[in-house]
Amino acid sequence: MTELMTPALSGAAAGLGVAMPMGAISVLLLQDAMRHARTAVAAAAGVAAVDLAYAAVATAVGPWVAGHVTPVEAWVRLAAAAVLLAIAAHGLWTSRTRAGTAAAPADARAGTAAAPADAAAGTPAPAPAGAGRAFLRYVGLTAVNPTTALYFAALTTAQGAALGGGAAAAAFLGGVGVASLLWQQLLVGVGAFAGSRISGTARSWTFRLGYGLVAACAVKIALPLP
Repeated sequence: MTELMTPALSGAAAGLGVAMPMGAISVLLLQDAMRHARTAVAAAAGVAAVDLAYAAVATAVGPWVAGHVTPVEAWVRLAAAAVLLAIAAHGLWTSRTRAGTAAAPADARAGTAAAPADAAAGTPAPAPAGAGRAFLRYVGLTAVNPTTALYFAALTTAQGAALGGGAAAAAFLGGVGVASLLWQQLLVGVGAFAGSRISGTARSWTFRLGYGLVAACAVKIALPLP
């Protein structure tokens, strides 16, 4: 059981790293929670489901890729770390340049869909008709951006053999799913209680914490250097 703690904690850190930055999807979730807390719970589950699905695909493919590049494994880790650092740097720069504005910062959740952009601009999203529809709506909105897939692909390929075993991979995925779901449900609770009072400063700090986790994962993956 002890040997599964490391991949589980690694998965939890990965799940929080992609979930915590508050962008367009988070804004939509908060708005829906202020109006319809019950359907927002289902919506939050939809966001976490996409995180888990992307992580599962990446975990299935990553060790196979890593196994075929063993001679240059250190360089693969370095390339994966560079991808993660680029994601973190872009997110942190975006949070700095857009802090305190009405527009939702681009992040691992922003995607290219028009609905999040409209919500960030202050146009209320239509209320979901039910929990099932809310779940599917947020699955679609979250899945349209490939950044989350790239994020998990870089993480799992770099870890390679560490996730090669079924138990370790399951522990990693469990950590991802639980961490992402808990964070999304926390947003729902905050939105239902006092979503309209969340300040730009608070949102900015979620960016720093979330992308700080991504950067920390990158450094851990990169060491030791080739």
